[in-house]
Amino acid sequence: MERDTELDKGVLAGVGAVTIKKLKDAGLVTLIEIAVTPPLEIVSRTGMTIETAKKVTTLALKSLSMYKTADEYHEERLLTVKRITTGSKKLDGILGGGIESGVITELIGEFGASKSQICYTLSVLTQLPEDQGGLDGKVLFIDTENTFSPDRIHQIASTRELDVHKIMSGIHIVRAYNSQHQEQIIRDLPIKLQEGNYKLIILDSAISHYRGEFVGRGTLAERQQNISSFLGNLLRVAESFNLAVVITNQVQGNASGFGAPWKPTGGHVMAHAGTHRVHLRKGREGKRIAKIIDSPYLPENEASFLITEKGIVDVAED
Repeated sequence: MERDTELDKGVLAGVGAVTIKKLKDAGLVTLIEIAVTPPLEIVSRTGMTIETAKKVTTLALKSLSMYKTADEYHEERLLTVKRITTGSKKLDGILGGGIESGVITELIGEFGASKSQICYTLSVLTQLPEDQGGLDGKVLFIDTENTFSPDRIHQIASTRELDVHKIMSGIHIVRAYNSQHQEQIIRDLPIKLQEGNYKLIILDSAISHYRGEFVGRGTLAERQQNISSFLGNLLRVAESFNLAVVITNQVQGNASGFGAPWKPTGGHVMAHAGTHRVHLRKGREGKRIAKIIDSPYLPENEASFLITEKGIVDVAED
């Protein structure tokens, strides 16, 4: 889809300069994001009237080519979808070539399963040139549990003999102190992204604040609604800016007696938000096992890898 960020070039014919400025100040800088954002949300973010919000949404929709054949859609994906290497060819293989842009990839697992280690490795490798598996761009790392380790980034970059200062400077970290702050960070992402050349957003972890703040069945509906809202905003950012988005999630015991003894936290809301869901677990001899458990087009498959000073790498004997 078209991703024109120059809204003042007449792409929204009939919309005045004041309204354009309000859209830009609110981070609504692409046609696709304006088109897919509900008018009521545009009202809350810009202060414009509901009539004006509906007008700009309608105009944005008309400016985009919304209908296309499957063949056209396929050709568009070939041109727009980018992938980031995880550091492991085996893991890249089950992911269709690496972490995909324009969608949300969810990493699920218990403590020590390697969720954060994959995120750290991706933070380094995203900055490599495309011919080396990266996207030659910056990373935005949203840390909700105050666990981000710059020392680990330094170790991965230096062990791979990369420019450590350049790599460290290419990762921007923001701490989310509570669920409300996390939601605000995600709402403001389009404004931050106007700085340019961001290629990956990491949210580690996605719902830890919600599990701590919304306790008891009486708060379940509000919690799930808030999770659904921020995930919807995050997906719109991924699509609008063609960014790769990786979120991490925890597991909890499955008391139903059916299926696996564990289940991802967040319920159906989390299950429907991500495009690809990857379960991570510890294996024998220090190995980690990744398995695709849900995806619209990736087959259910698994791969093993190791965690080393270089980050994520393939198992030598594989």
